[in-house]
Amino acid sequence: MILISLILCLALIAYSFAGYPILMAALARFRHRSWQAQHEGASGGGLSVVLCVHNAESMIRDRLENLLACIWDGPLDIIVVCDGCTDGTAAQIKSLAAPQVRVLQIERLGGKPAGLNMAIPQCLHPIVVLADARQKFAADALQKLVAPFANPAVGAVSGLLEIASSEDGGGSGMDLYWHLETRLRSWEGRYDSVIGCTGAICALRRDLYTALPEDTLLDDVVIPMRIAHNGQRVIYEPAARAFDPQKLEPEKEKKRKLRTLAGNFQMIERYPVWMLPWRNRLWWQLISHKYLRLLVPWLLMAVLALTLAAADHWLIQLLLLLQCSCYILGLLGCLAPGCRSRFVTVPAGFLMLQASCFMAFFAYLGHRRHLQQLWLPAANSSPSEAS
Repeated sequence: MILISLILCLALIAYSFAGYPILMAALARFRHRSWQAQHEGASGGGLSVVLCVHNAESMIRDRLENLLACIWDGPLDIIVVCDGCTDGTAAQIKSLAAPQVRVLQIERLGGKPAGLNMAIPQCLHPIVVLADARQKFAADALQKLVAPFANPAVGAVSGLLEIASSEDGGGSGMDLYWHLETRLRSWEGRYDSVIGCTGAICALRRDLYTALPEDTLLDDVVIPMRIAHNGQRVIYEPAARAFDPQKLEPEKEKKRKLRTLAGNFQMIERYPVWMLPWRNRLWWQLISHKYLRLLVPWLLMAVLALTLAAADHWLIQLLLLLQCSCYILGLLGCLAPGCRSRFVTVPAGFLMLQASCFMAFFAYLGHRRHLQQLWLPAANSSPSEAS
């Protein structure tokens, strides 16, 4: 019984990190579904861009100049939601004096989902690009991002976020994880649909957007999953590039990853229908890509306990030695950030990811308790709009 349990745990871990990516690579190659339309027709029309920002005075002007400099043949409508800003963000936007840019101000901090709920219905054009304040777009990013919408079956498109390489040992391991994640998204998009978009550069059809619960933690997965669940495809277009100057430093990445993983627990609770094969064609992709990874820390602890319980066989002893070696190397990478060897950085990145997965469950429980105790006003303050 112990041996069977050990094999099952190892198989699930192997499938999560190797089996599923290999399967998706094969499906992308042999069952590739092109999104290419017979003719290009999406570019040249009107396009809306939405940014939700909080206290972005130092960067918002450069960001808007970057968007306005992007190549686009048709009308451009940019909405900036100033979400509870207490600095000069709105003043910086108005000083730009760009007629394409509008400002929506929310007096009380409401979060990105609340900002999207307010802004997207006010967009002037049928295709809406979602962006953030910190990143910059390549000059042709809007053209590349919108081109797939020439195919009416495409409901959303995710672009590629290029992140500055980390100089930290554990951060280098996270760099590798991000590169693998982008490859997996590419394979998923070629086969059918991506499980989640890159929030810093993605686009959707305005009419397919439905209002999000304002406490949504993972809007960049919930929005495309809703669209895919409705029958449209969600495409990954790596030629549409955004650049993030912030490196994948362990402490910052740990906080971001913790929120992302807690958002997966929130999705399990709120959208259980997405895991039903007869209700969602992407059910197994969602489970394999997002939900199974939440189990990996617990599976690793089970493997360690099972190997200790059955350590009388030399193969089990070898497995135990391998586990201990990986954990020691991972801890070394975390404690000695200057070390750049892959033998240290990869285990360190993996260990930090599993620690985030483990803590995410308790973080989400805390998030739920906070919402239950929070006394919210009847409605948010009404937004004001300025050119």
